[in-house]
Amino acid sequence: MITRRRSAAALLSVLAALTMFGASPASADETTPTAKEPPKVELVLDVSGSMRAADIGGRSRISVAQQSFNEVVDSLPAETELGIRVLGAGYPGNNKTLGCKDTQQLVPVGHPDRTEAKTAIATLRPTGFTPVGLALREAAKDLGSGSTTRRIVLITDGEDTCAPPDPCEVARELAAQGTHLVVDTLGLTLDDKVRRQLTCIAAATGGTYTAVQSGEELTGRIKQLVKRSGDTYDQTPQQIAGTTECATAPILAPGVYSDREQFQEHRYYRVPVAPGQELRASVSVSLDRPLSRDYGVLLRALAPDGRELVRGTDAGSGRTDVLSTGLRWSAEQTGAGDSATPADGTATDSTDATGTATASADSPGTVCLVVSNSFSASPTVRRAPGMPVELTVDTVAASPSPGGPDLGRGWVLLGVLGLAGLLTGLIVGWLARWRVAVWREN
Repeated sequence: MITRRRSAAALLSVLAALTMFGASPASADETTPTAKEPPKVELVLDVSGSMRAADIGGRSRISVAQQSFNEVVDSLPAETELGIRVLGAGYPGNNKTLGCKDTQQLVPVGHPDRTEAKTAIATLRPTGFTPVGLALREAAKDLGSGSTTRRIVLITDGEDTCAPPDPCEVARELAAQGTHLVVDTLGLTLDDKVRRQLTCIAAATGGTYTAVQSGEELTGRIKQLVKRSGDTYDQTPQQIAGTTECATAPILAPGVYSDREQFQEHRYYRVPVAPGQELRASVSVSLDRPLSRDYGVLLRALAPDGRELVRGTDAGSGRTDVLSTGLRWSAEQTGAGDSATPADGTATDSTDATGTATASADSPGTVCLVVSNSFSASPTVRRAPGMPVELTVDTVAASPSPGGPDLGRGWVLLGVLGLAGLLTGLIVGWLARWRVAVWREN
């Protein structure tokens, strides 16, 4: 028995050593990005008269919302700055002019005192009108501007009763200002008009719409959205305006940019790419209005003379509110000769499955990025302003692709694996023979 245990221990030791020998080391360059400022989110609660309705598990809508807010305040992440704004909570009269100005910030954006915040929430009583558009504008001011994405979570049981301003137009207005502001909407009713309005608000800013029918669902969703505010990137897109040709296109440094693109338009941007660098670019378009089916977005990289260097995969669908695609292109000096694609498509660069192409020896110092779309819509859908476009650009050290079908450095790994398999087979065979011998002796 002792001999058997020692043999098993020896086997495990050998296998552990082989595993360590074949494992690839972790990269020392892997770092976790940190936000430049704390996440900021504001909850906007409808306290209009309709919130008295007792149709959520036998409780009134306002009492369910108050309990959810209390739980959210208690579980607020330490790094998150939270604010609370209400609408329809202060004016009890019938004068619509006054009632449609009724929105107040209950808790300033920051690290709130939990007791004070919950006491303020407890005093709310359903009262007046529903100025959703005005409340969204004021909430955007509450959050201010900065380097991180801001988030508004709108909780309401009805559509705006005070337009103008139309809340969907306000959402588009906020999205076009350059500050990256996301509005998520939660509906406390299944009314179809409310759903359409809240969906429009969310879609215009890249947010989400959720219909909630229980207190637990409301609390869970708000907590999820508050947590999500800390997961967004820490760079506000810079507003730019693409052009219709490469020669006059804006020159982009690595960063995040926002623009607007009309239906079936091509917008050009220029990016300097030095030899030995790799261009990485992606584009996302928020579909903030109803479109015809079978649309798509295409991102291409061109040389200044119109030769196509590489294109991303067409991104198209009739069932999503955001379209994204991307590409990679290396400006590495390979000496392979001029193999870039002319504008007429007579020759083609080699590309891999990830959309990566390797430049020719006469690679241009500037690459033109072209964002194209195949959007179309019914005549009743407004065309202006264009669809929101977000473009991310980066240049990094090029990672060379294999020059042929050979394995390159993969032979080393193959040899290690083969040796490990041989030694493991010998050890297992030896143990098997030893066990048979022991069995025969017994």
